[in-house]
Amino acid sequence: MTTRIHLYDTTLRDGTQREGLSLSASDKVKIAARLDAFGIDTIEGGWPGSNPKDAELFRRVHGNPLRRARIAAFGSTRRVGVSCDEDPSIQAIVAAETSMVTIVGKSSATHARLVLETTRDENLRLIADTVAYFCALGKDVVYDAEHFFDGLALDESYALETLEAARDAGASVLVLCDTNGGSEPRDISESVSRVSRKLSTPLGVHPHNDRGLALANALAAIDAGCVHAQGTVNGYGERCGNLDLLSLIANLQVKRGIRCVPDESLAALTELSHFVASVANLAPDAHAPFVGRAAFAHKGGIHVAAVAKDPATYQHMDPGRVGNHMRVVVSELSGRANVRLRASSLGLDARPVERAVLEQVKALDHAGAKLEAAEGTFEMLVRRATPGYVIPFELREYTVVVERRANGESRARATVEMAVGGTCVRTSGEGKGPVHALDAAVRLALAPHIPAVLDTHLVDYKVRIVDEHLGTAAITRVLMDTAYGTERFSTTGAAANILDASWDAIRDSLELAVVRASATPHSSASRFTETRRALAETAAT
Repeated sequence: MTTRIHLYDTTLRDGTQREGLSLSASDKVKIAARLDAFGIDTIEGGWPGSNPKDAELFRRVHGNPLRRARIAAFGSTRRVGVSCDEDPSIQAIVAAETSMVTIVGKSSATHARLVLETTRDENLRLIADTVAYFCALGKDVVYDAEHFFDGLALDESYALETLEAARDAGASVLVLCDTNGGSEPRDISESVSRVSRKLSTPLGVHPHNDRGLALANALAAIDAGCVHAQGTVNGYGERCGNLDLLSLIANLQVKRGIRCVPDESLAALTELSHFVASVANLAPDAHAPFVGRAAFAHKGGIHVAAVAKDPATYQHMDPGRVGNHMRVVVSELSGRANVRLRASSLGLDARPVERAVLEQVKALDHAGAKLEAAEGTFEMLVRRATPGYVIPFELREYTVVVERRANGESRARATVEMAVGGTCVRTSGEGKGPVHALDAAVRLALAPHIPAVLDTHLVDYKVRIVDEHLGTAAITRVLMDTAYGTERFSTTGAAANILDASWDAIRDSLELAVVRASATPHSSASRFTETRRALAETAAT
């Protein structure tokens, strides 16, 4: 049985073929460094002959080599009728100065005829000449057999001949590619077994996820004898993506005991997923296996009651092994255990008030708010229900006027009356829109009395219509992310009036800041003056 799998990451090339994903040369350098530190064996830097960014990456890595991983340059076999010495694409790979190169060639006679517009024999020469050329330069050559499983089904004898051409020319690994992602585990297993009986060269697998089977196909290929696997972080790639290397690592090393990366790297698996997503400017998949935020989240009341006694009742593993953690979600499906455990994770004891809080959770959910993603609002429900808690401020009334001017610009002005520590405060603020104006007026009213509100900053603001069939009379749900120092608060509100929904979210975020500030007080009258001036200047522009 295989005890070690060589991991080959192609996020920087194949992963960037995902629609909506683009990486600069600096982005690629950052990701390569993180993959190197994590323990990936080989990192495919890109196709140096295809674009300036990839060529720049190789120049920068050459000047600052990776500590552990090998960097590979990717390219295709030489062009028909052109020698390797004269092929610009081949020479661009040479210029990358990597010790390893990966060459992709055609395994299917149909592709040789239709795509390359050449003969079966000439395609074999293209493969042999290109692999031999790089081997003669002292390079370690990985051969990617494109469309291999489709080619094998079409003409097994010819598909094997293409592998033999690469092997005889000196390729160190023969990678069998499910390029169209149309294969399934049974076919992969049988095909790899047939190839391994005929060829002794180490085999690899490069599956795509068009049928949602990339991981299953990779595992089947490894069971059948492959010792090398190619994929991307988070499964990024063209169409439906590539094999997700992170899921493969967890399945092999955690579940099967097959080594892929250093043991200490496993705890950084979730962090790696989120890091690459951040650099790629993509939202992490909350439901990704092992590393997703929801991968170990529990919502149903029966489930939560069980994991409170033993997490193994509804979890297949300890999430800490891959750097993740168990979460308890509160919603209309919750039981009292959800409230108790979620509050406990916030350092709160909700036992005396869990029934009352649960009723509020269900009422808010019924009204259109969703507390699953608004943990700040949940925290405030618990705090307000706790005996002895003093509400620091209240909004008594507000008026918002929106004016559309002759030049097409719109401005809004809000007037609020608030109760702060027994004092009635009335203030006005302006903004680019009604919610902006309301937020500005509230902050100006609170800042002289509660300076902590000046240290909160809106990070994200999302609006969703809950019951679309009601049109403009529908319930509006607001989800707001607010920063306070290094913390982030997610708060929510729902109402037929977008301002009422927004106020609920604003109130929770500001009140949370007050709670945090009470633990570490800090205030500044000068900061209030500066912020008031900044708010006024923003409103005037």
